[in-house]
Amino acid sequence: MASNAMPPPETPKQREESVRSEMKNQIFISFTFEARDKAECLKKKIEESLGPGTCWICTEGVGPGQGMRDEIAEAMDHAKVVICVISKEYTDSLECQQEVKLAFEMKKTLIPVLLDDVQWPLRKSYGGASGMTYIFADKLYQKFCSENSADLDGLIKTLQEKLDRAATDPVDANPAAQPLKTKSDSEKEKMVTFIRELKKTCRNLYHKIRPIPYIQDDDYSVENVFTGVGMEKRVSRGSWKTLSSYHDIFSVVEDPPRIQVIEGDPGYGKSTLALQLVYDWCKEESDSPFREPNILIFLNLRQLGGITSIEDAIEQFLLPRDSSVKRLDVKQLLNNSDIRILVIFDAYDEYPDQHIKDNFVTQILEERMLCHVYVLLTTRSSCIPPACNAGTGRIRLTGFDEGAREQYVRKAVAGDSAVAEDDEKEVQRILKQINANPILRDICQAPLFSAMYAHVAHKDEKFHNVRSVTEFFIHMIDCLHSHAQNKVFGDNKLREQLKMFADNHSELDKLAFDSLTGANQQLLWDREDLIRKCGAEFYGLYTDIGILVEEMVNNRSHGAKPTQAIQNQTNVHFYHKLICEWFAAGHLVEKVNSPWSMLYNPCENVNPYDLQFVYRFACGLDPAAAKKIIKLVQKKPDGDKFAVLCALEQEENTEDVLSTVRDLVSRDVHICENDTRLLQRTTVQLLELASQKEIPVTCLTLDQSIDKFDVTTSNMILTSGLSLPGVSSVMKLKVTESGNMSEDQCLQVLAFVKECRDMNEVSFDSCVLPVSIPTERIEPSLITRNVKVSYPRYGYEMKLEEGQWEVDDVAIVRKLCSDGLTLRRDDSVLLQQSTLLLLEKSTQLNIPVTCLTLDQCIDKFDVTTSSMVLTSGLSLPGVSSVMTLNVTESGNMSEDRCLQVLAFVKECRDMNEVSFNSCVLPVSIPTERIDYSLTTRNVKVSCCPDKVLFNPQSGKLESKTKLPDDVRIRSSDTVAEQASTIMQLMVASADKIPVTCLMLDQCIDKFDVTTSSMVLTSGLSLPGVSSVMKLKVIESGNMSEDQCLQVLAFVKECRDMNEVSFDSCVLPVSIPTKRIDHSLITRNIKVSCCPDNKVEFNLRSGKLESKTKLPANARIRSRYPVAEQASTIMQLMVASADKNPITIMRLYGSFSSVDSDGLSLVLYSGLCLPRLSSLQKLWIQTEDGREVTVDEWTGILNFAKHSQLLKELEMAWCLLPWPDSNMNLGNTKVVWNPECHASVYILQSGRWQGLHDSRVLTREAYTSLVTTFREWYRVSDWQKQR
Repeated sequence: MASNAMPPPETPKQREESVRSEMKNQIFISFTFEARDKAECLKKKIEESLGPGTCWICTEGVGPGQGMRDEIAEAMDHAKVVICVISKEYTDSLECQQEVKLAFEMKKTLIPVLLDDVQWPLRKSYGGASGMTYIFADKLYQKFCSENSADLDGLIKTLQEKLDRAATDPVDANPAAQPLKTKSDSEKEKMVTFIRELKKTCRNLYHKIRPIPYIQDDDYSVENVFTGVGMEKRVSRGSWKTLSSYHDIFSVVEDPPRIQVIEGDPGYGKSTLALQLVYDWCKEESDSPFREPNILIFLNLRQLGGITSIEDAIEQFLLPRDSSVKRLDVKQLLNNSDIRILVIFDAYDEYPDQHIKDNFVTQILEERMLCHVYVLLTTRSSCIPPACNAGTGRIRLTGFDEGAREQYVRKAVAGDSAVAEDDEKEVQRILKQINANPILRDICQAPLFSAMYAHVAHKDEKFHNVRSVTEFFIHMIDCLHSHAQNKVFGDNKLREQLKMFADNHSELDKLAFDSLTGANQQLLWDREDLIRKCGAEFYGLYTDIGILVEEMVNNRSHGAKPTQAIQNQTNVHFYHKLICEWFAAGHLVEKVNSPWSMLYNPCENVNPYDLQFVYRFACGLDPAAAKKIIKLVQKKPDGDKFAVLCALEQEENTEDVLSTVRDLVSRDVHICENDTRLLQRTTVQLLELASQKEIPVTCLTLDQSIDKFDVTTSNMILTSGLSLPGVSSVMKLKVTESGNMSEDQCLQVLAFVKECRDMNEVSFDSCVLPVSIPTERIEPSLITRNVKVSYPRYGYEMKLEEGQWEVDDVAIVRKLCSDGLTLRRDDSVLLQQSTLLLLEKSTQLNIPVTCLTLDQCIDKFDVTTSSMVLTSGLSLPGVSSVMTLNVTESGNMSEDRCLQVLAFVKECRDMNEVSFNSCVLPVSIPTERIDYSLTTRNVKVSCCPDKVLFNPQSGKLESKTKLPDDVRIRSSDTVAEQASTIMQLMVASADKIPVTCLMLDQCIDKFDVTTSSMVLTSGLSLPGVSSVMKLKVIESGNMSEDQCLQVLAFVKECRDMNEVSFDSCVLPVSIPTKRIDHSLITRNIKVSCCPDNKVEFNLRSGKLESKTKLPANARIRSRYPVAEQASTIMQLMVASADKNPITIMRLYGSFSSVDSDGLSLVLYSGLCLPRLSSLQKLWIQTEDGREVTVDEWTGILNFAKHSQLLKELEMAWCLLPWPDSNMNLGNTKVVWNPECHASVYILQSGRWQGLHDSRVLTREAYTSLVTTFREWYRVSDWQKQR
């Protein structure tokens, strides 16, 4: 999303006129009909000071039943300040309630102006829907008694400050920060309008941030609350890189993905981050890369249920009702690939239509539409869209670290101003409270919880000792209700009403639960529906507290006139999805405790990956329900992890909790590297509680989660930074690590074991351990306690008093030996030692070893010790208990090496079979060199998959299966299969068995002149096979002269061979005869090309010869078999060499590129079409919708330039680049036919002009052609890929 040059700035005069226009009707005056005279008087006084036209006042009444008119809503939207002229009738007026509520939702500055007969604060019950009393409770009022009142001076000063700030706000200035590449002035105007209206809507979005629900001041904007949250970017599979700031989202990797997902746990600030990006774009922040897109589209997916296109979403939620930008205009702008566009989809986990197949979001993510648009999508980590693939970028939010949390607390205490001394004390007090409670500190890793605590919770001492998220939320919800009660201090009746609603909210609980667990999560409700379900008074309380939030949207019905189709609709949602989960948990408790729960699973539709907090809150709210819920949770995948989180949400000392803990620790308890810090903290709590209550923990597994052992605290430090103290009741520790563990790391684990009183075993897995540990470094108490240190995968146990590994367990030895043992070249020395030790133990205990495999690890046989020396230097003595030896080697084994293996077999008393795999044995070994005892023991020597045997008595290979007439060796064959085929050919040659045809399919590497063998790509060597009659070579691409001669050299070694055929490749047009072996000519070897025999190679002349006449209209289609394409190319080469004219050569979708030296056109088949001196016309039809690059086009022109007789070059179905003066072929005619209902063009003097009308193609017309071309071919594979 790189930017181009900036457009020229506005002149001061232009800016002044623009500001004056924007300042009109910036003050909205709300009043009742009875106070109309006072309101008009107030308007007159204000405009005398601030200028005419500053105020907007409704001059026509709104009749009963009419509701709020569009004109009023539009004026409210335009205004910066709303003055409420409050008379006795004001609070009872439904119209005034609607106006106040709308102003409140739009984050307007509300100023109450009291007439002389009104008392303050207002007194009103919750019978009304608006809750006006609570909206005005924190506002400073202004008295207005008469026209000459001096009380208005302060009001006018405040208004002047507000309007001055609005006049200098750059949100609506210079909306198109980047150059606009559009087709016409009309389209430019549409785009400027579109951007201006987007920014206006975005401004309302990022000015409506509420750190906690009841904060409703209009000073809170995203820049006041956003703090750099920790984030990581996936740079490869399983590898994440920490980002220094959100500016790096698109810049950490060289070629950032066009589509990126921002994921995080609940409350981790995904939506706030998204709004910060919107803010950067609107404000054109100079240091932010997110100012660069021409257009930024921000869509909250929670609102888009039932919306079927992105154009509809933009029209309904981002554009004003009277916008001149229509749906078709939006579509054209979005599809203009010259415009840099960023689309932000927020809250995919709350998207109601995410389960609907082919919704428009999925189509964009799958790159089936808007393939040039950049996309950011935010979602919970548990709800990644299925449409995302390996190429999708991933950003993971990791929450607040200490620095970010301190930064936010400072913002909460002092705002953006400097921190005064008293404020600094308050900041330090809050941070100290958080850090004093480790559980609270972990909870506050989530930015949402940090924000709540910083603003409210630090004032309540109950928060300081919270032990769970549930307890934190209980206090937080209490704070919200307490705040509401404090605002009506003295009104006992109203306070009792508030208390009743705080305790009784079952209808809202059910609504929240049903919305979260339905087929599609529906987290947005119509305001009137919600009032009917919950009651107006209840609704008024919960909206004024901020638990429920209203938002106004334009509800448009298609097909109607704009003035008729648009209506205002108020929708309602929870302040945060976590709040919704809190109330849903209350209903889950009710369902679980219901007697009907015996008949069904109340948790069936509650997905713990997405809704873990519903479970946790429910368990924290009700101990009886918790016991049932935990049992249900454990039945789900990874249920134990969720069960741990749920269990620790309860009071620790209840019998139910202890019973749950006993159940959880009776199985393996895991602490994994990828667990969240909160989950790790909860697991540590579980272990500590088990230790305190002396509940035995069967096994603790530390999976890639160890950082180091802290000797000062005797604690194990985890990779998350948490400390794991010694847990006395843990019986066994299992350590899973990757890579090599050093001696010090092993000793740190043993030091931790020392601190665990009841631990009697520790095992290591998936890591390489040191061969030994000095005894002086091993803690004596571990020896006294007889702690078992094991490496169970390989049967090892460390003898602590000696610091050495050994294998003593007979059962383990017997099991490992029955499965077979393997020694590999890449095994560590410790692993090889353990295997050798197992072999030794098996001999001592007389335990048979089914099979011993030596995989690429043999160095030599030492005759002095009668042992096999391994590549590691270790020695493998003869093992009497081994039944079968499997030797896996690469390449061809020499006679001496085979005899060394047989010498080792002789030392293994019970061995009755040896098998060679993936290698080629010599066809025979002199019998006098083979030990006679192998013959008497009847040892079977097999090769590869039992198709070939070696007979020790005869000293020869013997084939056990008959070779087919056509023998084939493919590159895709396994090495063992290739080796088997080679040995069968060798046996056939030795026994003079005729082989009709040998096919070498893409498997030739080179010919080795020292061994007169063909070396295959597998590394095996194929010696000359005298009994083969015909050789068929299948290769791809163009074969060089040397490669052809290597094949002929192999043919020379095959005595009975009389024909060689080349298939699917192009041979050189000639080879010097002096390089061709004369014996091949004498033997009259036939060399044919391709299966149709249209071309042969004449060994006497050293040239290709065409056996059929080349058609006048030669063509190569992409669908033609490679062999047919090769045949045509060679016929063309022969015609060109013989100077026979080639009328036309057509390439139908087969052209791929131009080779690096410009000598050939590369086809998709891998073949190359060389320059043809006798070619008269070249016609290239690319695949549909291809856009030829400048380098490709230059290469094609150079190719054509060196085709001496070429008269015409035509390109079809493609988009060619804008030409320059160097693109000229002299007398050769260059024709371009885009095939998209556009003209046909010819290249004249470096410019395109119409073939029929000779009209020169201008740059603007070319730009229009590009757009038309892309639209025409938009469904082609090439354009989709672009």
